[in-house]
Amino acid sequence: MDAATLTYDTLRFAEFEDFPETSEPVWILGRKYSIFTEKDEILSDVASRLWFTYRRNFPAIGGTGPTSDTGWGCMLRCGQMIFAQALVCRHLGRDWRWTQRKRQPDSYFNVLNAFLDRKDSYYSIHQIAQMGVGEGKSIGQWYGPNTVAQVLKKLAVFDTWSSLAVHIAMDNTVVMEEIIFPARTVSLWLDCTGSSLGRLLIFLVSFRVSVLSGLPSCLLQHCFMMPQSLGVIGGKPNSAHYFIGYVGEELIYLDPHTTQPAVELTDSCFIPDESFHCQHPPCRMGIGELDPSIAVGFFCKTEEDFNDWCQQVKKLSQLGGALPMFELVEQQPSHLACQDVLNLSLDSSDVERLERFFDSEDEDFEILSL
Repeated sequence: MDAATLTYDTLRFAEFEDFPETSEPVWILGRKYSIFTEKDEILSDVASRLWFTYRRNFPAIGGTGPTSDTGWGCMLRCGQMIFAQALVCRHLGRDWRWTQRKRQPDSYFNVLNAFLDRKDSYYSIHQIAQMGVGEGKSIGQWYGPNTVAQVLKKLAVFDTWSSLAVHIAMDNTVVMEEIIFPARTVSLWLDCTGSSLGRLLIFLVSFRVSVLSGLPSCLLQHCFMMPQSLGVIGGKPNSAHYFIGYVGEELIYLDPHTTQPAVELTDSCFIPDESFHCQHPPCRMGIGELDPSIAVGFFCKTEEDFNDWCQQVKKLSQLGGALPMFELVEQQPSHLACQDVLNLSLDSSDVERLERFFDSEDEDFEILSL
């Protein structure tokens, strides 16, 4: 049976490969575990990540579009997962844990609500797909890691509750002036009270195929060891996964290729949330199987976090015989100096475009055959 056609009922009774008996540490988004003494903690950490999969029977995208994203929405779901991890870190903290049938804070449900399959949720499949239309992606067309990152960057502008600043570094090059100087200008790190509750930074580093193919696997593994890690979106050709860690030479990931029924709010506005958490051992694949087109995500809560990340990247670049995974430069190189056509401000015409998405569902979109 093809993974894209699995239902949640099938998934619940499937057998999943457990973690290997190994002395190698297990790394999950900046946390180090031992499989022998901390297996329950590993599974709790994995289950606490928000898991977004294919859904069916949600409101039609654009009013006349698809009611399921099976077969085409896997990268969109992975984009949701890496962004949801940023929102969890922002509003709940990295140490927060989800427990089945245990009451969760209101901020948890606010985060989850931002990703529900509804036209008025900030990061819903509806918003991502329709914003992608404006960037040349027809609904039903498969996204790459960079495309979904660019679309989520635009949607984040309207998420005033989270107050995030999203930076996308292209071609594995992080331009310091594009992050630090604008940050100080708009009080990215600190609000007027001096607390760290101002706009927080998500940045995604997008890799060229030629760059990643020449890197040793240890550099990618180090990304999961950084406390700022949000994980990696990528996978195999036309099959996206959300990678959250590694053990030995295997990557650990959450797989969106399972079709579940769309979740609806109850009359009391309660969100049934069990299907948004992976309650079985996560999937694994060899690092060598990874498609070389990926986006690596990081979340920085303070300027100190960002400076610490920069220091770690510099240490990685000094590993003997290794190509640098990230290039840190003070100013934009001339070969990258072009206008960011996806840069978005609240005064731009994109505001009107997004408002139309919220207010109308009568748009007519071309649906690609699968």
